[in-house]
Amino acid sequence: MVTDKKPTLAQMRELMRRMGYAYGTENTYCDWVTRFIKFHRLQNRQALLDSVEQKVAPNTQNQAFNALVFLYNKVLQQPRIPVTFTKEEVRQVLILIDGTVGIIVKLLYAGGLRISEAVRLRVQDIDFGFKQITIRDGKGKKGRATLLANNFFISGD
Repeated sequence: MVTDKKPTLAQMRELMRRMGYAYGTENTYCDWVTRFIKFHRLQNRQALLDSVEQKVAPNTQNQAFNALVFLYNKVLQQPRIPVTFTKEEVRQVLILIDGTVGIIVKLLYAGGLRISEAVRLRVQDIDFGFKQITIRDGKGKKGRATLLANNFFISGD
C-alpha cells in the first residue's frame, strides 16, 4: 500500500500527469473520486480501502467507475478482483439478442469495439476474409484495425 503523506487527490493528479492523461480526464476523474468520498463521508485512505447507486446514464456510470478503478489500482495500489462473465454467460446473453441490435452487440464483443466506433462502421470496414475490422476516427480521432473473433456469429445451438 502507498504510504505517501500527500493528499490522495493531489497524488492522483500527479500520477495522472506522469502517465500522460489528458487534463480533462484528470479533472473528471478527480471530480468523481471527490463525489465518491463525499457521498460515503470517507475521512481517510483506510476508509477508501474499506469501502453507489444514482440514476445516471451508462456512460456517466462508466466514467465514474473508471475514475474509481484508477484511484484503487494506481493511487492506492489495491486492485480489486474484476467480475466478468464467463464465456458461457456471454454466449447465453448474445443468443438472446437478434436483428440489427444483435449484430451491433456481437460486433462490440467480437471486435472489441466502442459503441461510438460501432455506429460509424460501414459495410466495407468489415473484412470477413481476413477477419478484420477497420475503425475510422476512433478514440482520439485515430484509426485502427482490430481482429474479428472466429465465433462472431454465435448461435443458440
